[in-house]
Amino acid sequence: MNDFVYYTPTEVVFGRKAEEKVGKLVKEQNCRKVLIHYGGGSVKRTGLLDRVKKALDAEGVAYLELGGVVPNPHLSLVRKGISLCREQGVDFILAVGGGSVIDSAKAIGYGVADGGDVWDFYNFKRTPTACLPIGVVLTLAATGSEMSDSSVITNEDGWVKRGYSNNLCRPRFALMDPELTMTLPAYQTACGCVDILMHTMERYLNAVDHNMELTDGVSEALMRTVLKNAGILRDHPDDYDARAEVMWAGSLSHNGLTGCGTDGGDWATHKLEHEMGGMFDVAHGAGLAAIWGSWARYVYRERPARFARFAVNVMGVKPGATDGETALKGIEAMEDFYRSIHMPTNMRELGIEPTDAQIDEMARKCSVTTHGCAGVVKPLKEADMAAIYRMAR
Repeated sequence: MNDFVYYTPTEVVFGRKAEEKVGKLVKEQNCRKVLIHYGGGSVKRTGLLDRVKKALDAEGVAYLELGGVVPNPHLSLVRKGISLCREQGVDFILAVGGGSVIDSAKAIGYGVADGGDVWDFYNFKRTPTACLPIGVVLTLAATGSEMSDSSVITNEDGWVKRGYSNNLCRPRFALMDPELTMTLPAYQTACGCVDILMHTMERYLNAVDHNMELTDGVSEALMRTVLKNAGILRDHPDDYDARAEVMWAGSLSHNGLTGCGTDGGDWATHKLEHEMGGMFDVAHGAGLAAIWGSWARYVYRERPARFARFAVNVMGVKPGATDGETALKGIEAMEDFYRSIHMPTNMRELGIEPTDAQIDEMARKCSVTTHGCAGVVKPLKEADMAAIYRMAR
């Protein structure tokens, strides 16, 4: 096992009507003015935004609003939020929504607290020294951003999608009511389940010779839980217990727990999807599903025993004659699962058909972002990235 530091400062309030505690928790932050940050119309249609504002009013907390966050959140809105917060003296951000809203809030927090061009952080030109404190009312189980150190922003100038991680942005608290996710379309629920799985799979499918048995066991149980409950939610979207299992799995999958003792994992699939998402604006979870099988077939020979363990312990397949054979059965089983919840397993099923020139551009951008090498199972150069994109086309 590798040495590690595990840091999870976020206070979690989980269960029915958890959002009703938002006024009290924000008040405890001793802030002067709050920015309520949210996405489209769903938080208004469901009445959640009104309930949040009522709770803040009851505690005498001053606030202003900024909506309009879209999937693959845009840098232009982040910059608007930074200007608004500076003009109005905002010193706390409350994200009401899913991962895109939380990621946008984190970027605004960096920009307000640290000054300069916020894109410098995502373009790895500068390192932030501060971030406004952030709280979360979660409405979507997917990215784990409610407890993570990560955020992903899309720059419309060139449609470049970049992720950045720093402990400064970890939310102070996260209010998680599984009932809030019951209004989600089936497609969004399925995308979220894929993203949760991928956050653990990419840590689990690593290049460590001696992983921690405890971390492996936690990871395997988490992935099996999502596989099981994603199927339940496909058929019974109002099942509270299944919603709760998936929501908590989303937080644990990306708060660092499933990476304890590893090398951090192989994040090549995420890096490849970021360029695809930046160019074609696809749903993140669906994009991951479309690319993962091709990545796995391209690299599994480097770590056949690890992929075989995944196949047996997570996907429940019977071992084949060799680790390589078992590994392939596991990859096929995961793709069968994607299809079972109506997720794509290639780009055509995702609804895009990139040209050779577009594939070469995505590979080039991915190579630049990863400083010429992505992943650890099989370190990918630009030519490897292009080959995987073509396999997935």
